[in-house]
Amino acid sequence: MNLHEYQAKELLKSYGLPIQEGIIAHNGDEAAAAFDKTPTDIAVIKAQVHAGGRGKAGGVKLVKTREEAKQVAEELIGTNLVTFQTDADGQPVNFVLVAEDMYPVQTELYLGAVVDRATRRVTFMASTEGGVDIEEVAHNTPEKIFKVHVDPLVGLMPFQARDVAFKLGLEGKQINQFVKLMTGAYKAFVENDFALMEINPLAVRENGEIVCVDGKIGIDSNAPYRLPKIAALQDKTQENERELKAAEFDLNYVALEGNIGCMVNGAGLAMATMDIIKLYGGKPANFLDVGGGANQRSRC
Repeated sequence: MNLHEYQAKELLKSYGLPIQEGIIAHNGDEAAAAFDKTPTDIAVIKAQVHAGGRGKAGGVKLVKTREEAKQVAEELIGTNLVTFQTDADGQPVNFVLVAEDMYPVQTELYLGAVVDRATRRVTFMASTEGGVDIEEVAHNTPEKIFKVHVDPLVGLMPFQARDVAFKLGLEGKQINQFVKLMTGAYKAFVENDFALMEINPLAVRENGEIVCVDGKIGIDSNAPYRLPKIAALQDKTQENERELKAAEFDLNYVALEGNIGCMVNGAGLAMATMDIIKLYGGKPANFLDVGGGANQRSRC
């Protein structure tokens, strides 16, 4: 389960992280009104979809007047935004975030965290190469990504956060700011069963303050039942209709773009079947593991 940017940032804010403030708008008039409340002369209109690459796809735009804010919002809302992370149909834009302008900045950093299955620990990743696709950094300059494995028995230690701050080139008061930020991020991660968290970019403003300009959070799919407040944030319009239907029957289903349906008993066999289909030139339409509690009603 994924969260929208504005939801992710509000959740992180509740744990003490400084964020880029903004107001949600569902139409052009609301966007114009939100612009009037923005503390900066320029505002940023951000399409709210569950996908990265919004900027390159035209989903993030600067506006200088309330009229321009209204126009841009009306151009985005009601459309589907296609990015490198979506399929050809894109994701529906139901509302936009009208946010304060954070720029210019001294530098853009990256901070992320995942559950590392190899070490069975929450692992933080940080880099001085923020504001770009972290996958590109990992591929081209992997030495610029720093990793910290957190021992679940003791949690994130201050010295670990300070070490990351030093490697990111932070200094003075920024060190304590970053330690507080990273500690809050870890607490949010653990208490809300995150599977993934990304703050990209984490900007160092001209006044030296550190601010989360963007936020991406993925929740463990097994966790929402015990996190009702988080479960209430789910936006089903951003999810595949077939996957939603399968979830009603507790089926392990992933929609793909091929034309050969797969219904297999066991995840390992399902992946092997898909590999064989690809090997002989076919394209699977889905991944479906019906093992475990599947019955006649759920299969039909």
